[in-house]
Amino acid sequence: MPIGTMSGTPQVLLAHHLKQLRLPTVLREYEKVARECAQSGVDHPRYLLRLIELELIDRERRTIERRIRAARFPAVKSFDTFDFTAIPSLNKMMVLELARCEYILRRENVIALGNSGTGKTHVALALGLAACQKGFTVTFTTAASLVSQLMEARDERRMLKLQRDLAAVKLLIVDELGYVPLSPTGAELLFEVLSQRYERGSTIITSNLPFEDWTQVLASERLTGALLDRLTHHVSILTMNGDSYRLKQSAGRRRAAGRAEQNQASVVADPDTGEILQP
Repeated sequence: MPIGTMSGTPQVLLAHHLKQLRLPTVLREYEKVARECAQSGVDHPRYLLRLIELELIDRERRTIERRIRAARFPAVKSFDTFDFTAIPSLNKMMVLELARCEYILRRENVIALGNSGTGKTHVALALGLAACQKGFTVTFTTAASLVSQLMEARDERRMLKLQRDLAAVKLLIVDELGYVPLSPTGAELLFEVLSQRYERGSTIITSNLPFEDWTQVLASERLTGALLDRLTHHVSILTMNGDSYRLKQSAGRRRAAGRAEQNQASVVADPDTGEILQP
């Protein structure tokens, strides 16, 4: 018999044991569920089933939250807030199919190409969130930040550990490839990381440059050709050209603010009573 079973109140002992077993949801909910089950005439096995289901649901929620934190997203975004009508060139059905994350099981890649402001990062973040919810490990980074980490790791002689960590993650998201030209050394380090993931893990890349201009970033036709050969062997390509989504949103906010100012200016108040008069 466990030590402490014969001393102390049942509530105190139960709280202690549930903490030891790491069942915080059962600890939090058992009294409330007991009252509900007693009122409904639910038997003991079903009472226990309800508690365990609550614990499992809450445990899965906490696990997803840990994956999201570990992914280091700059913001948490989903497709619920993405306006597909703003980017007619984007294949919505393909994107929603990718959100099922079966491409990760097949170790395939996704490349989103388009001019600045068309929602490429939003799509990448939403796919990353979907992957976390489906149970996959995710890492998000920009191309410039990743190269900087690789250069630093090389100088500090911890490159192998960083490469192992990047190779182990199920989905690596590399945002903004093409915004900052890479040094020859940086391009080679990036190539090595992405090559190690070939047919071993999925990678999402967003870029404002078409494939033929990637040489401007990687500074080598040989390296660019070899990288594209690996990335595009098993790939879904999202075309996202169009007017800037952010600029349209900004323009819409400015128009709304302008209308609000006009409406405010048109309000006339009675100087004696303060009553609002119709203009």
